[in-house]
Amino acid sequence: MKVALACDHRGFESKKRLMTVLKGKGHTVVDFGCPTNTACDYPDFAIPAAKAVAAGDVDAGVLLDSSGIGMSVCANKVRGIRAAVVLDEVMARVARDANHCNMLCLGTDLLPQDQVLKIVEAFLTTPYSSGRHARRVEKIALLEDQLLNERNPA
Repeated sequence: MKVALACDHRGFESKKRLMTVLKGKGHTVVDFGCPTNTACDYPDFAIPAAKAVAAGDVDAGVLLDSSGIGMSVCANKVRGIRAAVVLDEVMARVARDANHCNMLCLGTDLLPQDQVLKIVEAFLTTPYSSGRHARRVEKIALLEDQLLNERNPA
């Protein structure tokens, strides 16, 4: 799987460790930054990663900041992104299985590193089940289209 990784300064150390683990499991990792633990602005890294996921350049994305919330807010502004803040493996599986989420947002101040690794593994290995959930995911896509058309009338 090809995975986008992005973080802010609060998620930097976790991203470095996660990148090593993912590569060790045979994943291709695209690092969207940040490049150091120097204070920075999470939108600068979340948005390019989300655009890569939305464009299909990568299969999924993992965003890391202090709470996961800021990265999630940014990513969910990108058309086609379904990003979820997740705190455990059950939430990770539901995000993928039922909500067809394509980006995972984690708060590294809230989760120990071993839990981050377990959550990412659960997220990346859980397939979307479609079925009854497809109707709901389609409604989200239709809403995105409607809102985009309202902002940019022909």
